[in-house]
Amino acid sequence: MAEAHRTSRVTAGLTRRTALRRGTGLAIGAMAALPSCGSGADDGIGADGRVVVELWHGQTDTGRAAIEELVAEFNRTHPDIRVDPGGGVLADAMLQKITAALASGSFPDVAYVFGSDLASVARSPSVVDLTDTMSSGRWNDFWDPAREAVTLNGRVRAAPALLDALAVVCNKKLFDDIGLPLPSPGWTWDEFVATAAKLTAGGSGRFGTGWPGVGDEDTVWRLWPMVWDLGGDVVSEDGKRIGFADVGARALETVAALAKDKSVYVDPKPGSEQMYQVFMSGRMGMAVTGPWQLPDIQQAKIDYHVVPLPSYSGKPMTISGPDTWTVFDNGAARVRAARTFVTWLSEPAQDVRWGVQAGSLPLSRSTQALPEWQAQEAGAAGLPVFTRALDSARVRPVHPAYPQISQALGRAIASVLLGRSTPVKALRACADEANAALLIPR
Repeated sequence: MAEAHRTSRVTAGLTRRTALRRGTGLAIGAMAALPSCGSGADDGIGADGRVVVELWHGQTDTGRAAIEELVAEFNRTHPDIRVDPGGGVLADAMLQKITAALASGSFPDVAYVFGSDLASVARSPSVVDLTDTMSSGRWNDFWDPAREAVTLNGRVRAAPALLDALAVVCNKKLFDDIGLPLPSPGWTWDEFVATAAKLTAGGSGRFGTGWPGVGDEDTVWRLWPMVWDLGGDVVSEDGKRIGFADVGARALETVAALAKDKSVYVDPKPGSEQMYQVFMSGRMGMAVTGPWQLPDIQQAKIDYHVVPLPSYSGKPMTISGPDTWTVFDNGAARVRAARTFVTWLSEPAQDVRWGVQAGSLPLSRSTQALPEWQAQEAGAAGLPVFTRALDSARVRPVHPAYPQISQALGRAIASVLLGRSTPVKALRACADEANAALLIPR
């Protein structure tokens, strides 16, 4: 899921928001021709006699503390392996870093790769196929979005790392102020538009809802649940054209209705920080967001209510933005050690610690059932809504043309939000550009 951006307020929550929305237009075209061995393609044994695994985790603050704590435990309990978590860059810049590393032949053993970047990265023969590693044992215990996000052409190309979902967080005070009942599961997008209009107070600076308006992936991924619910898809079944040419305009009509009512705050900057600041200052009634935002909302002392995303059909529909632990081939010994490490990370005992400390939803149902996660949900109002949403969540396709499709749709959404185009015209321009991208051999 491009918006490789950073703001001055670097928090674990912001890292997770970026991870969920991440998109990029950077292709890795020449990777397929690169040799399949990296700079460490030797026996992989360090000075202490252990196989060394170089990890680029990309995390900051609480996320960094969580992964480093887990690495320390792994190193204590696996005397033949030592994971080194010191390398890499922030997750936002990981694709560029990995691209350069693969081109130079000097790359890590494991890297935190955004789910929407996996198709591009996995074109390199240096990316290890994890089908045998992940499909044995607990594979079917993972939530569907976690499995789908790491599967490309029927092969498992990475291990699940992070899982999220979208829902709507409502400011209860603003609803109470105008005597408006809080929404409940099963509501529709028409009801969402009507509710946003009622919450908006003309000229007072209060908005019904918000939408990122930059045109990047942050703008785009919010529309996919609407497309899916209408029967469309990102890419058609034959893979030769977009799968939302018929229904995309209907989804954009909902966006246009919000803009026409002036009930949507259009955030003009990458990162959605201004949009969230409006919500947390008490001037926005509804924010479409994920569980990563709840700590900030609680800190702002907003009395809030979480409800699943609306739909056109009244049936549950949302999007999840999983990310991955991608393994690279630096020789047989290091590959074996890296496989052991990423498998260990995904086990419930470790996954629940990562989820609680770093803000991911549980990767599996077994993790969800653990007392530690049940306590986490009991202590965070609304968090169970996000977890339950995983039952109906879908993910963006692991497709090498996705970045170009996203860029085209992002421009279309932004033009409608800003009143510069109609839904039909915007979708037509998007289809022309995205279909052309799908015809490029990859």
